[in-house]
Amino acid sequence: MAYLLVIVVYSLAQIGLGVWIARRMRGTTDFFVAGRKLGPGMLAATLLAANIGAGSTVGAAGIGFRDGLAAWWWVGAAAIGCGVLSVSVGPRIRRIAAEHDLKTVGDFLEWRYDQRVRAAIAVLLWFGTLFILAGQLLAMAAVLGTIAGIGRAAACGIGAVVATAYFAAGGLKSSVAVNVLQLSVKLAGFAVALPLALAAVGGISGFHHAFPPGPYWSAWRNGASGWQYLAALGPAFIVSPGIVQKVYAGRDDRAVRLGVGMNALVLLLFAPVPPILGMIARALHPHLAAADNALPTLFAADLPFWVGALGLAAIFSAELSAADALLFMLSTSFSQDIYKRFFRPAAGDAQVIAWARLAAFTGALLAFVMAVVVTKDVIDALGIFYVLLGVSLFVPIVAGLFTGRGDATAALCAIAGGVLLAAAVQWRSRSGFLYGLPSAMWGIGLAGATYMIAAALIPRRSA
Repeated sequence: MAYLLVIVVYSLAQIGLGVWIARRMRGTTDFFVAGRKLGPGMLAATLLAANIGAGSTVGAAGIGFRDGLAAWWWVGAAAIGCGVLSVSVGPRIRRIAAEHDLKTVGDFLEWRYDQRVRAAIAVLLWFGTLFILAGQLLAMAAVLGTIAGIGRAAACGIGAVVATAYFAAGGLKSSVAVNVLQLSVKLAGFAVALPLALAAVGGISGFHHAFPPGPYWSAWRNGASGWQYLAALGPAFIVSPGIVQKVYAGRDDRAVRLGVGMNALVLLLFAPVPPILGMIARALHPHLAAADNALPTLFAADLPFWVGALGLAAIFSAELSAADALLFMLSTSFSQDIYKRFFRPAAGDAQVIAWARLAAFTGALLAFVMAVVVTKDVIDALGIFYVLLGVSLFVPIVAGLFTGRGDATAALCAIAGGVLLAAAVQWRSRSGFLYGLPSAMWGIGLAGATYMIAAALIPRRSA
C-alpha cells in the first residue's frame, strides 16, 4: 500500500499543477498550440514526455522479456522518425502553420487539399487514437495491479480520470508544464533503477550468463521484434498529429530543429533501457503470467523501496504523459476539424474549447471501454494505431509539403489504398508480414504509388 500512496500523492500533484497553469490560459491558441511560444527545451520536454509512454516503458520491457535485445527497435524506430521530423517535415510545416494560423493537422490537410481529406483523416485518427489511449490505460493497470492488486477496470478508470483532469483544465498549455515534471521523474527513475536492477541479477556478468548465446541477444531481430518496427513506427513519428501539433507550438524553425532533435537523441539513448530491464525481469521472474507485468514486478519486488517507488512513479508518468498527448489529438481533432469546420464555423473560442473538453472526456471513456473489453495487451493496442497512422498520413503530408503535384483526389486515393492494403496484409498473414515485408511498408508503398499515379492523371487545381 505504501507504493500506492506514492502514486496517489504524485497524481494529485500533477492534477494540481495542471489546474494552476490553466488559470493563465487565454483562448484556443493557448489550448491548442501553447501560444506558439515554446523554445527548444520546452518543446523537447513535452515531446519526450509524450514519446516515452506505455509502449516505450511497459510495452518495450514486455517485448524485451519475450524477445530479448531486439526490442530496442520499438523506441529506436521512434527516435529515427523524430530525427527525420527535426530536419525536414518539422520546420517546414511549423512555418506554414504560423503563416496561416493552422492549429491542427486537419487544418494543414484542408489548406493543402480540401475539406474531404480533413474529414477522412479526422475519422481515421479518432478510431486509431482510441487504441493507443487504451494501451496507455492498460499499462497503468499493469502498474496499479502489480503494486496494489487493483483490477483492470478500476485501474484503467483511475488512469483515465487523472490524465483527463489535468489536460482538460488547460489543454497543451497545462500539459507542457505537467510534462516537465513527468519527464524529470521518468529519467530519474530509470537512471537509478537500471544499475540497481543489474546488481540484483549479479551485475553485467550475471546478466550475460542468465541466458545462453543465441537469438535472444540479437539486436537486429528475434521473434516478432526487430527492424520491422522501423517500418511500422518510423513514419508514424514523422507525421503523428500529437507530435506535429506540438511542433506548431515552436516559436521558430530553430526551436523545432533543436527541440525535436534533442527529443530524438534522448529517445535513441533510452531505447535499450526498457528491453534490458525486461530481460532482467525474465532472469529473476521467468514464470510471469503476462509480459506487461515485467517492469512493474521488477521495480516492486527486486529494488529498494524508494528506488522502486521512484521507478513505478516513472512508469506511471510515462503512461499519463502519453495519455494526455492522445487526449490532445482527440480533443483538437474533434473540436477544430469536425465541430468548428463542419457544424459551427462561427463558433467562438469558448465554444470550441468546451467541445474540445467534451471530446477529451468522451475519448477517455471510449478508450476505457476498449482497454477493459477489447484489447489484449499494450503492444497489441499500440501496433494497430501506429500502422494506421503511418499508412494514412505519411504520403498526404510529405507529398503535400514537398511537391506541388496532387490534389484531394490523389490524397484520398492514397489514404484509401494504403489503409486497405495494410489491413489486408495484416489479416491475411496474421503475423503482419507478406514476402518478408511488414504491412506498414506495403501500405505506404501502395499509398505513394497511388498518389503519384493520381497526381499525374489529375492536374492540381491552382491555389
